[in-house]
Amino acid sequence: MNIKIWGCRGSIPSPGPEKSIYGSNTSCIQVTDGNNCIILDGGSGIQRLSESLPKNITHIDLLLTHLHLDHIIGLGFFQPFYNPKMTINIWGPAAAYVSLKQRLRRYFSPPLFPIRLSELPCKGEIFEIHNSTFRIGDFKITSEYICHPGPTVGYRLQLGKAVFTYIPDHEPALGSSDFPHNQEWTSGFKLARGADILMQDAQYKNEDYKNRIGWGHSSMENAIDFGELSGVKKLLLFHHDPMHTDEQLMELYKKNTQNRKLSIEVELAEEGKSYNI
Repeated sequence: MNIKIWGCRGSIPSPGPEKSIYGSNTSCIQVTDGNNCIILDGGSGIQRLSESLPKNITHIDLLLTHLHLDHIIGLGFFQPFYNPKMTINIWGPAAAYVSLKQRLRRYFSPPLFPIRLSELPCKGEIFEIHNSTFRIGDFKITSEYICHPGPTVGYRLQLGKAVFTYIPDHEPALGSSDFPHNQEWTSGFKLARGADILMQDAQYKNEDYKNRIGWGHSSMENAIDFGELSGVKKLLLFHHDPMHTDEQLMELYKKNTQNRKLSIEVELAEEGKSYNI
């Protein structure tokens, strides 16, 4: 499978020359293999993604982790929604009282957006998922609820022996009293275990996280702890804080890795970068 990052910034798009390396667009990942095109989240990066799609594509599956605005802000600017020849299936977490379709209608309606969900000319269905396993083409996909405010899932995509795990908004230290020493009760562990690539929330400085426990995001240190606990091959630190410049991100990365004997590969997620597994 090919994995391309179209957005890895957290919370709000934050353009500026000081963020030209790691990017300013919010969460959006494209996963492809043959005729399969899977998009993870509809942050602001999805607008540029839509411009790169082949002209003959007719089917897309869009997997949403949750409906916080930074993960859906680009949906109204995703051009395939306006193509009547296109089929777009949307997958996302179920909630206790309001359907996924009703929650999506809140975004696709005034005053947030001028076009309503029912007015989009594309075809497709909306699927609510839980702790689920389902297939899209040759991909086996597992979803699981994780620690983040509101109904939120992470995804594990498996194609043959290749495994990619995507958990962009995630506070793994919150669920277990013995994190990171014990996998039991650690949020997201089953999704991440042994993955070839894990994209994991690493928004906060370690000192900032102490004042933001329960906000649903991870410190960079805890993200690395989670990657090592899960035994992944490569960890991509994701959901960069909108206030952090490229220079600050590199300083944080150096601080959290230079004096630590790592058992896994660790990189900062970078907008525009691709991986093959």
